[in-house]
Amino acid sequence: MNQTETKNRTTQTTCPYCGVGCGVTVNQDSQGLAPVSGDQQHPANFGRLCVKGSSLHETVDHVDRLLYPTVLGKRSSWESSLNLVADKMQQVIQEYGPEAVAIYAAGQILTEDYYVANKLMKGFIGSSNLDTNSRLCMASAVVAHKRAFGSDTVPGCYEDLEEADLLILIGSNAAWAHPILFQRMAAAKQARPDMKVVVIDPRRTATSDLADLQLSIRPGSDAFLFNVLLCWLDHSNALDHDFIANHSEGFEQTLQAARASTPQSLQECAQQLDVDEDDLQTFFQWFTATDKTVSVFSQGINQSSTGVDKGNAIINAHLATGRIGKPGATPFSVTGQPNAMGGREVGGLANQLAAHMDFSGREVDRVRRFWNAPRVVTRPGLKAIDMFDAIKRGEIKFLWIISTNPLVSMPDADDVKVALAKCELVVVSDCMANTDTTAAAHVLLPAASWGEKNGTVTNSERCISRQRSFLSPAGEAKPDWWILSQVAQRLGFGEAFDYQHPADIFDEYSRMTGFENQGERDLDISGLSGLNHDQYDAMAPVQWPVNSQYPQGRQRFFDDHRFYTPSQKAQFIAIKPELPAPRSQDGSLIMNTGRVRDHWHTMTRTAKSARLAQHIREPYVDIHPDDARRLLLADGSLARVSNGRGEILLRAQITTNQRPGEIFVPMHWTSRYASAARMGALIDKSCDPFSGQPELKYTGVEAEPFPTAWQGMILSRSDLGAIPCDYWVYGLNDGCHGYEISGNQPLDSLQQWAQQILPDAEWLTLLDPDTHHMRLLAIVDQQLELVLFVHQDQAIGTRQWLIEQFAQTSLTTSERKALLAGRPLEGVVDHGRMVCSCFGIGENTIRAAVRNGCDAVDTLGETLKCGTNCGSCVPELKTIIRQETELA
Repeated sequence: MNQTETKNRTTQTTCPYCGVGCGVTVNQDSQGLAPVSGDQQHPANFGRLCVKGSSLHETVDHVDRLLYPTVLGKRSSWESSLNLVADKMQQVIQEYGPEAVAIYAAGQILTEDYYVANKLMKGFIGSSNLDTNSRLCMASAVVAHKRAFGSDTVPGCYEDLEEADLLILIGSNAAWAHPILFQRMAAAKQARPDMKVVVIDPRRTATSDLADLQLSIRPGSDAFLFNVLLCWLDHSNALDHDFIANHSEGFEQTLQAARASTPQSLQECAQQLDVDEDDLQTFFQWFTATDKTVSVFSQGINQSSTGVDKGNAIINAHLATGRIGKPGATPFSVTGQPNAMGGREVGGLANQLAAHMDFSGREVDRVRRFWNAPRVVTRPGLKAIDMFDAIKRGEIKFLWIISTNPLVSMPDADDVKVALAKCELVVVSDCMANTDTTAAAHVLLPAASWGEKNGTVTNSERCISRQRSFLSPAGEAKPDWWILSQVAQRLGFGEAFDYQHPADIFDEYSRMTGFENQGERDLDISGLSGLNHDQYDAMAPVQWPVNSQYPQGRQRFFDDHRFYTPSQKAQFIAIKPELPAPRSQDGSLIMNTGRVRDHWHTMTRTAKSARLAQHIREPYVDIHPDDARRLLLADGSLARVSNGRGEILLRAQITTNQRPGEIFVPMHWTSRYASAARMGALIDKSCDPFSGQPELKYTGVEAEPFPTAWQGMILSRSDLGAIPCDYWVYGLNDGCHGYEISGNQPLDSLQQWAQQILPDAEWLTLLDPDTHHMRLLAIVDQQLELVLFVHQDQAIGTRQWLIEQFAQTSLTTSERKALLAGRPLEGVVDHGRMVCSCFGIGENTIRAAVRNGCDAVDTLGETLKCGTNCGSCVPELKTIIRQETELA
């Protein structure tokens, strides 16, 4: 690594994970990188970092990095690879037209990268087929905003979460998905205990720990809930009639539609929502009585076949009470990705043009003149699902995938794999070499990664932050904007893409937002145009707009009651609630999907950190006890979850946090990290008709036991790749690589495989085939090289102690015997499963402290430090305290 090129240097940059957009401080000296810390001055986090952000310095090594361009698996030069890409693109355009070309990008690239991709496709190639994985994240919120406000405007800011007297979290497990925002909410509630928090989610999550009230509504019934609320507000005389009359349109039609869908009695409404009537009434009463109300909605709303209507139903309730544009009173869509907002700004979705402009004749002409572009598109392109379907049909011949992994994240992911196999040329730009999607590419282009990238990102509250580079690119990796510009130049568009620095791109983009913008577009950062490279590098975080009217940025929109519709009034949207289509043809269970605390997307970054891999080692399925009994699933057993599209193998977790008839499966594990856990392969292509956002929260499946003769684990000094057994999961440990394994294969075949990997090792063996019991140890140069333990029922429990033995430089005879026995020597402590990743505190250590009198989270923090940094483990600490108290 090139970490010692710059000595004693401090860099302020931005976290590349969720949409919170936390500032990160990176210190370097002659020894390399120090552990990162939070930027004390950044307005998103004020120095706080979650465990993922705190581990960023552990993810910048070159392991698994894509270091050089490759063509058909062979190393190539940049010149040759770029020529091939440009020549093929040109040939496809000439033979089939520009619509046969497509780009599928990510909400993780920088705004400057997005801008260049969008300009190239929609201004010069003449294809609207540029979409991103933000289509899977927040596309429904975009459409809901545009229908209500006339623009994709997030009205509020993070301070509103702290100023609210009623905070409603709808389809958001913020404790795990947006941990720093959650900690700001938790701190606000601690400071003001009268503040009420309501969680609306079919399942109980870590976020529920903060709730005064949880409504575990029937999946997909959110729009019905908020329609009922609107009727309640009307009956309770809680409407803001002045706002409705003077600053909005469409209220009467919207109220009539809500009444048409609402039963006469609260009891019937509660039955349809499958919640307690008193709880429902409490929620309505709190909303009615509380002016300072913030409704946070996220993926549980957006990732739906009716996500747009759900978003508008929430916004309707705020408009009806005038709770918008005020401190502590706003609807608030929180994005899932670090730069999904930046992509929305520059036209990163197929149904956008650029700079919050769409496809009206006036806007198309404006974009044409600003770019001096020869082929500005005049209509939207194909959204993600339609794009991959068009590839499969042979209509799109050239696909460029940038920094995303659709073979894991897209619905019907195996069908996406079939589609890519039919595409004439698949180009993938990525920082990682070993993903499901890179395996399907013809051309791989190495992209710069976090720490190497220089540009800007925009978070969920419209705050633009600098992402500054502090490392030299790995191998021959290049920034995405450079790669795109080089292809543009080879296509003959050199003058328009002669960028030398990301500051040049940012300046052009900022000027575009102000071009012929007399206040008719919300997005205007023309006040940031004209920055030289030094000024750009020093740019402080700021919320857009930034212009002559708001030179220091603007916290909240719509405080002036001026919207971006033709009438300048907000629009109520009449909603006819619809539950998701029945899934009975696919299975009797409803599968919900989402994130876990310490991993991100498809794990290409977080899996590089040993401490992040320890919190949850395996993909799992949460299932209610009633369903587990019916299906004969035991806690900790393997379950096969399947439907007509495919099957996955997961570890069963029996919990009352799930509603009966519903299961939860995390999204992260890929073919790189598990034998069969790609949940996207089971999800169908149902999507919202307005936004094209897929239904990722409601998939019909069946579940059944997956019986195996044995299960166990492997610890290895080296990465072993796929394991030859029915079930395996890979994860990095501190000092070694780890695998959970299970199967029905003969044990002697597993033994032969291990010994073939290390033919010169010294082997210690304990084998009893009749009881499916095997223990193998490989010793190389007096050091532990590999541990393979297999049991009939379950794997060895003292795993953490075994992991620590890889640090031993020379094993004694007694230590070898202890290793083979799987038990630590007397006096050696096994700390157990990792709970607090920030400080490396294991479950056994925490339980011992609770038994010794640490009966509260605060006292645990004082004694062990757990829970005192990012706070993400606090709900688990409370669970352990409760369990130990019940056992006492």
